[in-house]
Amino acid sequence: MTELSLFDKSLLNLLQTNIPICSRPFAAMAQKLNTDEQTVINRLRELKSAGYLRRIGTFFDSNSLGYQGVLVALSVTPEKIQQVAETVNNYPGTTHNYEREGRFNLWFTLLTPNVNLEKKILSEVKSLTGVEDMLCLKSNKKYKVNVQFKLQ
Repeated sequence: MTELSLFDKSLLNLLQTNIPICSRPFAAMAQKLNTDEQTVINRLRELKSAGYLRRIGTFFDSNSLGYQGVLVALSVTPEKIQQVAETVNNYPGTTHNYEREGRFNLWFTLLTPNVNLEKKILSEVKSLTGVEDMLCLKSNKKYKVNVQFKLQ
């Protein structure tokens, strides 16, 4: 990876905490950075390509929107883990999906608007080739961790 410039660091700092809610957020960010919208968009594409960014998105209070979440731990045969991960990622409610060490080696979170859809998706996931076992871990209490990386 190339070293981050001062501009990159300023852009990434803004991106973590201050994305404007408006029709052209990158134009508003560009104004704060004394540049133009296309420069911001191009640089974000380059930073994503270089591996500095995984995704750009918002966080919603899913409970307030009527969604329920579950943390799912899968035990997947090593030769099928990539295929299972890609399939899980295709479900609209999948928000995180990570490979881990240990017996339960693929963990993801699933948000659904109702129990029936959750059961349907989890039944499909459990029947995927390579899935040997599944744990569904409902949360008892919600914690929000706000991690920010100050780059300057």
